Amino acid sequence: MKKVNSKRTPLYRDSGFWLRNIPTIKKAFSDEVEHPADPELYIYSRYRNPTVVETEQELSIIEGCQWSLLTQSGLAAIDVALSIFQMAHTPQKWLFFTEIYGGTNSFIDKVVIGRRGMDVIRFAPQGEAYSLVEFENEMARSRPHVVYFEAISNPMLIVADVPEIISIAKKYGANVIVDNTFATPYSLKPLDWGADIVIHSATKYFAGHGNLTAGVVSGNDSDLLKQAIEYRKLVGHMLSPDDAYRLLDYLKTFNLRIAKHFDNAKIVAEYLLQHPFVERVLYPSLPNHPTHAIAQKVLANGYGGIVTFDIKGNSFAEKQQRCNTFIERVTDKIQLVPTLGDADTILMPVEPVWGDKFPFPGMVRLSIGIEHASYIISILENGLKKL
Repeated sequence: MKKVNSKRTPLYRDSGFWLRNIPTIKKAFSDEVEHPADPELYIYSRYRNPTVVETEQELSIIEGCQWSLLTQSGLAAIDVALSIFQMAHTPQKWLFFTEIYGGTNSFIDKVVIGRRGMDVIRFAPQGEAYSLVEFENEMARSRPHVVYFEAISNPMLIVADVPEIISIAKKYGANVIVDNTFATPYSLKPLDWGADIVIHSATKYFAGHGNLTAGVVSGNDSDLLKQAIEYRKLVGHMLSPDDAYRLLDYLKTFNLRIAKHFDNAKIVAEYLLQHPFVERVLYPSLPNHPTHAIAQKVLANGYGGIVTFDIKGNSFAEKQQRCNTFIERVTDKIQLVPTLGDADTILMPVEPVWGDKFPFPGMVRLSIGIEHASYIISILENGLKKL
C-alpha cells in the first residue's frame, strides 16, 4: 500500500525490524544510544520501538530534559532508575525517604533488601515536614550512594524542599532520584535543580484517563541513559507500542488537563476547609498546611491535584461510620478507585489502605478530576450533608 501523508505518528507493532544488509546490522548493534531514532537501525521492539521513541521524545520536551525512557509501569520505572546506580561487588548504602508510594516501599523491602541485599537507610519526617538539619546530619553520618524521595508525598501531601534536599545530597556525593508523579513537570522540574533522575508513574497525570499503565525515567546524562537502556532491554521493561501510541495522544492535552486538575483541587480544598463536618484539610496551597511555605517556594504552577480531608467525629467508630456513609452517598459519581490522576474525580479512604501508618478512619484522599469544580463540590456536599 502506498504511504499516506498522515499527521499522526504511526503505530509500529513489529516485534522485529527489517535490516538492509550486514553493515546495517553491525551498525545497529554497535551502540543503541547513538542512534535511537534512526529508521534504518531499529532491531527488536524489546530494545526500542519507533512509536515508543516518538512518545519518549515528547516526554523529554515536557520534562525539559535530554532523554526519557518509557516502561510498562511506574514500578518498572523505579526498578530501571535504581538499577542505574547499583554496582556489582561495591558496598553501597541507599537512603529512601519514608513518605513514598507503598508499592515502592514494598519493592525496597522485598527486592532491594530481600533479594538484592542492599544496605538501606530510611529517613522520616519530623512531624509533618522534613527537617533539612536532620537530613544533613543523616547524610554526614551514613554517606549514602543514592538518595530517593518524592516531591509531594501520598496521602499527607508533604512537600519536600526539592532544591535544598538535592543540594545537600550532592554536597555528600550522592546520586539523586526524585519521584515527581504528584507535582508533574507542569509545576516542578527537579532535573533543573540538579537531580540525576526523575521518574513518574505515567499511568497517572501523563496518561490521565485511567486506561493504561506506564512509567517514565528521565535525565540529562548520556552515560545514565546507556545504563537505563541496557537494563530495560535485558529485563523486558519496555512499554508496548499500543500504549505508547495512546499515551502520545494524551500528552497533547497534558498542560490543559493539569492546569484544570490543579485549579479544581485548590477550589475544592477551600470549600472543604470551611465545611462544618470536615475536621482537617490537607492541601499545600492552604496557609495551615505544614509545608505551605515550602510549596510556595518550589511549586511554580499549582499545588497538585490531590486533596486529603478528615471527616469530623467524636470517636474512631463514629469517624469510620461517617466516612463509610459519605462514600456510599457519593460512590455512584465519585468512584472508589485505587489510583489517581484520572480525568474523573475518584477517591480512596486512608485508614483501610494505609492502616497503622495513618490510622485515621475519617480521612479520605480525593484525586480531583477535570470536571467543572461546581459539579465536584455539589457531589461532595451531598455526601457530607447531615452526617
